[in-house]
Amino acid sequence: MFVLLKYKLMNYQPKYNAAFLFIFTFIFSGYCMAQSNWSVKGTVTDGISGSALYRSTITALKAKDSTLVKFTRASENGNFNMSGNQSEKIFFLITYHDYADHVLSFSPDQTKNDIDFGAIKLFRKEKLLEEVILKGKTAAVRIKKDTTEFNASSYIIKPNAKVEDLLKQLPGIQVDQEGKITAQGKRVNKVLVDGEEFFGDDPTLVTKNIRGDMVSKVQLYDKKSDQAAFTGIDDGVKEKTINIKLKEDAKNGYFGQADVGGGTRNFYNIKGMINYFKRKQKLSAYGIFGNTGKISLGWEDNQKYGSADDIQFDEAGRGSMTTDDENGLDAQSGQYNGEGIPIVKSGGIHYDTKWNNNKEAVNVNYKNGSISVDGSKNTLNQNNLLAGIISSNSDQSFSNSTSRQKLDISYQIKPDSTSSVKVSVAGNHKRISNEQFFSGKSFSQERLLNTSLRTITNKGYDQSLNANVFLTKKLKKAGRTLSANLKQNLGDSKTDGYLRTHNEFLGINGSPDNVQVIDQFKTNSIKSSEFIGNLAYTEPLTGSLSLVLSYAYGINKNRADRKTFNLSADGNYTIPDEKYSNNYTLTQRMNVGGAIFNLKKDKATINFGTKIISMDLDQSDWVQQSSFKRNFTNWNPQANLSYEVGPQKQLEVGYSGNTIRPTFDQLQPVRVNNDPLNIITGNPLLKPSFNQEIKASYNAYRTLNEQSIYLGANFGITSSPVINSIEIDDVGKSIYRWVNLEDNKTHSYSLRASYQQKLKFIGMTGGLYFNSSGNTYYSYVNNVLNKMQSNTYLGNFMLSSYDHTSYQGSISFGPTYTTNESSLQKEANNNGWGLNGNTNIVVQLPGKIELSSDARYEYKAKTASFNTSFSMLILNAQISRKFLKSESLKLSLSANDLLNQNTGFTRNINGNMLSQTSFTTIKRYFMLSLIWDFNKMGGDQNL
Repeated sequence: MFVLLKYKLMNYQPKYNAAFLFIFTFIFSGYCMAQSNWSVKGTVTDGISGSALYRSTITALKAKDSTLVKFTRASENGNFNMSGNQSEKIFFLITYHDYADHVLSFSPDQTKNDIDFGAIKLFRKEKLLEEVILKGKTAAVRIKKDTTEFNASSYIIKPNAKVEDLLKQLPGIQVDQEGKITAQGKRVNKVLVDGEEFFGDDPTLVTKNIRGDMVSKVQLYDKKSDQAAFTGIDDGVKEKTINIKLKEDAKNGYFGQADVGGGTRNFYNIKGMINYFKRKQKLSAYGIFGNTGKISLGWEDNQKYGSADDIQFDEAGRGSMTTDDENGLDAQSGQYNGEGIPIVKSGGIHYDTKWNNNKEAVNVNYKNGSISVDGSKNTLNQNNLLAGIISSNSDQSFSNSTSRQKLDISYQIKPDSTSSVKVSVAGNHKRISNEQFFSGKSFSQERLLNTSLRTITNKGYDQSLNANVFLTKKLKKAGRTLSANLKQNLGDSKTDGYLRTHNEFLGINGSPDNVQVIDQFKTNSIKSSEFIGNLAYTEPLTGSLSLVLSYAYGINKNRADRKTFNLSADGNYTIPDEKYSNNYTLTQRMNVGGAIFNLKKDKATINFGTKIISMDLDQSDWVQQSSFKRNFTNWNPQANLSYEVGPQKQLEVGYSGNTIRPTFDQLQPVRVNNDPLNIITGNPLLKPSFNQEIKASYNAYRTLNEQSIYLGANFGITSSPVINSIEIDDVGKSIYRWVNLEDNKTHSYSLRASYQQKLKFIGMTGGLYFNSSGNTYYSYVNNVLNKMQSNTYLGNFMLSSYDHTSYQGSISFGPTYTTNESSLQKEANNNGWGLNGNTNIVVQLPGKIELSSDARYEYKAKTASFNTSFSMLILNAQISRKFLKSESLKLSLSANDLLNQNTGFTRNINGNMLSQTSFTTIKRYFMLSLIWDFNKMGGDQNL
């Protein structure tokens, strides 16, 4: 106890000075009491064995440190007693050789003047010091191998706070304004509840909705793949993961939140979630309706309405390659990226449970949502050519809608301690409806080249079914295992739509030389089927060396039937246009054999080996009545070293080589004329590329002073990369084709560094961050090789502080510098400085009133390509008051974009094209909201 008291004295926070001094003065100053006779007795024992320590020294002290009684005698049983007639508070200091001192206190005016302290346990100094180190933040943090475990009860949070508020207090963990989590320098993409997924792939459905006072422990670790977790052999696949362990009394009852808000300019937001837990069962449901841009309760859920592979429509298509176009027309992915004004309706249900002594478990998630987005944007493009620069200015208006349903179910059974079976099935159905209108002009340095009007409308659906079976078996010999993984993916999409364009190509004198009018109806049907079967066997060769042998067979079938019809004289679309039609199939078969060695000795783990891939491509063009086959053999070597430098210090170095197959859309020999000024065509002769990557990282974390260091580096090089070959004529019309680059290699790199530490002298956490990334890539422009180099440098400084009783806040800011250069036009670069900053603060006022504000600042300097700078400050503010004894009801008035400066703006480089886009987005509005947190869980209840 005395050691812990010293520890607190050395680590007190300035904001607690007054309270601490008051308590200190109260305890250690003399407290006047009435004269009374007293007697004290007790027994001094060893804290571990319980044996008597009869030669202990006991000193009785008054607050003024004057000795009352001092003696060394005690019975052989360790018993002692003493008496006196003093009015001041008495402290007893008990000492014994090689044992830590022990302090007791006694107030003479207690109703009972005869005090029996019973057994007084003393602990050896080395044992106490050991406990201080392990528990140092004594009960707050524990390190168990590769898992850092935080005891939630050691951190104080305000009433009705969520898991997100708890995470903000944990050392080494940061949560930004959007709820994105970084832990020990790495992004956290998965948050589990009692080891199980909660609504699948949406972390903030946990962090923003589970109550913080329900949490027993927070575990932070690198989650391994199912294969590695089963075999115990590291395969290099890791994902930083947080597991929320609930208190036992928080596993029975229900809780949730209802949030209703209405604002100016017809903005509204309605959100609700309810959770019902009963022992091992969890049932949850949520719903959200609004137009404030909150399309989900979480972030980075690529499966909310579409998938990560969906096509993103862009600005007029001017020189911007839009690949993997699954439906043949510009389409919307169903995700809101800040462009336009969205209207969202979304909801979901989650259920998971375990039974049969935890041998069987099921996890079910269902989501249903729709989003519609209306808006407009303007795009400036600069196309760098050998002969000069072609610039374009285009305007776009759009009205897009997507609805989507997704159901996934997983079932796991463990028949015995040596085997398990896990079955997962996921189905997805999506419908889209889009209308887009474009108008634009293109210029050379001397004159106007063309004008364009274009309208695209389309409707369609996309559906998929994915199934996975993972079987494991541990054999008799320790470390010998057998596992099988079977996957089947099916996809089906169909889109019908209209393309109408009017393009004028101008001569030198400015008059139209040619007018192109297109009025077409397009149908696109795409079907895909993929099967992969993998068998893995592990054999322990020695006590530290193991071998993993694997074999996989895969077959992938894709078929795209794209038809284009021109308008006939009778007003119907009955005239086939074979130039923009195609019926194409691609079948890919793979046989993969691998041998990976795993050496684990002391603090080092080494994986090394290779996989051999035999690939057959069977391509058929049913329109041209042609087909051909090709065969490839590739090696995929790998080597990884993981070394535990010290407690919570890890060094990792790795190398990998991977074959990159051309995508289906890159291979398909069909012209896509969604933008007639930018025609895209595939190349069935493409070969696979080969990418090699070297990576290294160092991660160190010190619990006692909350210090974390992360250093990371990646370098990649790609041989025979697939690049763009662009033919641009003198009126600004471009044709894009994919080709392999044989004589040069593309390069990419990234460097990352972060340092964070608790600054005890100001009671805040400080951090420094640096990131640099870049790449070198190529394209052919009119048969001339164009070398493009891009680099980004970013520095950031951060300060944050958290006090649940009065305030919490953070600030981060730092400069950026970007370089984008093209060998065709070196002087027309996009090199420039920028500055980014973020801050947020929450202040608790008397009367249950809370003030909060957050701000985001962005600045981009003018460049050689863009002669105007850009700056924007987004300031949001909120005042709220809590009601009821439990503070579970809150009324808030919030202001979004208080300064009305939100301007949709982006700058980027794509190949030899520089782009700057401005778009409509959500600007200033005020909203009044009523939020109710309800809870009936265990002993902590509010309704």
